[in-house]
Amino acid sequence: MTVFGKIDPIMQTDNRFFDDLAKLATGAAGALTSVRSEAEGTFKAWLDRRLGAMDLVTREEFDAVREMAANARKENERLAEKVAKLEALITKADTKVEAGAPAKAAKTAASKSARPTKAAPKKAPAPKTGD
Repeated sequence: MTVFGKIDPIMQTDNRFFDDLAKLATGAAGALTSVRSEAEGTFKAWLDRRLGAMDLVTREEFDAVREMAANARKENERLAEKVAKLEALITKADTKVEAGAPAKAAKTAASKSARPTKAAPKKAPAPKTGD
């Protein structure tokens, strides 16, 4: 900077000091960036090893199993409804059979007594021997 047309020697020294300080800060920032990158890489590698040792599943595997479980749950509900309907039909059929059982038994007994009985076939007489 100039003071009354002359270069101020103090300011020139300060400029060099600030230039050196700026270079030092830039170099330190670059060094810190590389240290940070190296630390992140090391940490990620360590974390991958630890997670790999835990036998965890991937997100894709988890989503696939969750979908299979949802499908199985739907199928289970559908089959439960089907079983309930079939049990209702069986109960209804059992009720009809129990209600109609005495009438049917009486009808069967009446039809058996009304049928003519079949006579046993007659045996042919034994041949006579020459006595």
